[in-house]
Amino acid sequence: MSPSAPLVLRAKSLDDTHEVAAAVAALARQGDIILIAGEMGAGKTAFAQGFGRALGVTEPITSPTFTLVHSYETAGVTLHHADLYRLDQLAEVADLGLAELAEHHGIVLVEWGDVVESTFGEHLIVELSAVDDDEEARTLTIGAVGPGWSRRWSTLCDAVRGWAR
Repeated sequence: MSPSAPLVLRAKSLDDTHEVAAAVAALARQGDIILIAGEMGAGKTAFAQGFGRALGVTEPITSPTFTLVHSYETAGVTLHHADLYRLDQLAEVADLGLAELAEHHGIVLVEWGDVVESTFGEHLIVELSAVDDDEEARTLTIGAVGPGWSRRWSTLCDAVRGWAR
């Protein structure tokens, strides 16, 4: 099944957001780039925390807003967590070499990556948004670009079925 339409999920709590992230992490592999989008406070770093824990990261996962990229070694792959919020120019994003980090050194999660989505080739995008009537709840919309995630799409759909809207 190809991702003709994005998945729309509802996480009722922070734990749900972590669990959805863990389900995505279980299908991620070296070379993957996952863009995490959403307004300030939408849960981008919370998603990264759930993703990292599922990969085996034991140290605290914090937003790399000022350092731009944090890297976490795991038994399987290296997780690179980037935050593009403070970057002003496309050249600054290119200088980070995120695609190269993914290809040769692991998986890359990119907060605020939607701002420069067109510069990335194959990727998964996860957009988080607050639910107006519930402070804890989030809507997660997941879409895929490229054949790698298209081949994993039906497995991803099955893995997150419990949160489907």
